[in-house]
Amino acid sequence: MVSLDDAITARLESHGETFEILLDPRVFDMIKQGKEFDIVEFMAVEDVFKNAGKGTKPAEDKIKEAFGTSDIGDIAKRIVEKGEIQITAEQRKEMLEAKRQQVITYISTNAINPQTKTPHPPLRIQMALEEAKFHVDPFKPLDKQIDEAMKLLRPLIPIRFEKSRIAVKINGTDYGRCYDDLIRCGIVEREEWAADGSWIGLMEIPAGMITEITEKLRSKTKGTASVKLIN
Repeated sequence: MVSLDDAITARLESHGETFEILLDPRVFDMIKQGKEFDIVEFMAVEDVFKNAGKGTKPAEDKIKEAFGTSDIGDIAKRIVEKGEIQITAEQRKEMLEAKRQQVITYISTNAINPQTKTPHPPLRIQMALEEAKFHVDPFKPLDKQIDEAMKLLRPLIPIRFEKSRIAVKINGTDYGRCYDDLIRCGIVEREEWAADGSWIGLMEIPAGMITEITEKLRSKTKGTASVKLIN
């Protein structure tokens, strides 16, 4: 557990009160990287303060009124999501850029242009979001920001989320080195080993990943991997 001297403060003003919690600074990196984590594990003290610096606490009825619960995990999560974490301007800039790139990467990987059935390059997504004046929030959950980004993108470019099914064939000797890429990119719906020792799989993947997975597999198999789009 982090010491009180090294902890950072998260603050939320609600119902006429100030609520603060003390957190391990590593929370900054976890949020920046978009990782899921248990906020309680990163609290310096499992308590809510009115003024953490002075050690004063809000009344219990004020906490219940503002959060509707006395569960410290739920309260801490609300403070982080709805309030502010005292970080430097440079740290906030890093978090904004990291979250923006996560949104762009997810959309370019999982969405396609329905007119051409091909993915939009990340740069096109980025430019369209800039045109739409999309504002990223470093503390808002990624899925909610993706939903907001897609609402802004649809009037500007033809785009939709779509899954594709592909058939993959890999030499048995290459299967081991390709396994991680296969399970990372999608779901193997059916698989079998052919008489010649090759692995054959029917997979569902995000439509925007077809080019990426094809290039990865062919690179690792020296061009012998076969990837065929089914639908």
